[in-house]
Amino acid sequence: MATYYIYKTNFLDILADLAKNFRTFYLTGKGTQFDWKAGTRKLLFWQEYKGDLQELVLGGVRAQDPLKQFVFSSKEKVSKDFKGLEDNSDKPVMLIGAKNCDLVGLEITDFVFLNGDFKDPFYINKRQSMFIIASDCTNPLDTCFCLALGIQPYPEKIYDMGVCDIGDSCVVEAASERANRYIVQYKDKIQLVSGNHLQKREEVRSNTIKAVEDNVKKYGIPDKTQLRGVMQKGFDSQIWKDEIQTCVECGCCNFICPTCHCFFLGDSKKGDSNTRYKMWDACLYKDFAVVAGGANPRKRLFQRLRNRYDKKFNFFPNVSGKIACTGCGRCITGCPAKIDIRRILKNLVSEAKSGV
Repeated sequence: MATYYIYKTNFLDILADLAKNFRTFYLTGKGTQFDWKAGTRKLLFWQEYKGDLQELVLGGVRAQDPLKQFVFSSKEKVSKDFKGLEDNSDKPVMLIGAKNCDLVGLEITDFVFLNGDFKDPFYINKRQSMFIIASDCTNPLDTCFCLALGIQPYPEKIYDMGVCDIGDSCVVEAASERANRYIVQYKDKIQLVSGNHLQKREEVRSNTIKAVEDNVKKYGIPDKTQLRGVMQKGFDSQIWKDEIQTCVECGCCNFICPTCHCFFLGDSKKGDSNTRYKMWDACLYKDFAVVAGGANPRKRLFQRLRNRYDKKFNFFPNVSGKIACTGCGRCITGCPAKIDIRRILKNLVSEAKSGV
């Protein structure tokens, strides 16, 4: 892995040049009510590149919307007139600013759609052509708790290029062969990294880690070792019935989650034309588990909420060795009912320890 030191103005020029070959999306806080320059936390969003990167935020925090939308669309055609797969001639996607919680989420969707027994050609087409420029998280929200799950707030794997903003310059890693081929084309704009630059990166990372550690301590969030077996022990807990009292079954926690991936197929017919769509589904929806004939093994809302947690903290660790939660905190901020995953995990561990 080659690591470089690049002045930020030069790096923006490099990104603009690379963007000519991709459909590019980058993180920006433009339009939010928070003042980034004043040091307050700012919400970030994905914005499509249209020739200007002046609003690009290289550090900051993860986007409000999960990265999965770029490989697993909320609604996409999977057939047209039932004559075969739709031709997709779009440019490959380049993402600038992806955070590690989303990259870990991508590991889960890769496991489901790319590495399983049944491979999704639509997912594979988008995923294998995607170019990911990941960046360090430098300003986490108080809902972030990635460290409790063993996830660092900086890119570790599944990215092509890694970036850490250290002021007027960046430390840039070429983590894939493709990235290295791209970056060496700009020899006049890059320098090999020095110990001083790496020290500045470590200072940025230490500050971010301290902020997330403070979150974990403040909310008493259990770490992943404490979560082993809690779903089995808490399967019949009163927690699930208590937590659903305010739930409105909107599905936001599913849709905003970087690892949730359930979908259903629907057909649309106009005249003699038929089109099949793949669309996101949500386990909080009352019809989620309905089978042919109308039977529903999870017809009660508390059962569907429990299923969401069971899949993340029991099913996926068993089948993949990975917890299907990244500690991004999106479900906390997105839930209108104020159902808090941190509170649920804390209470499950507490009950398991007390033998309730």
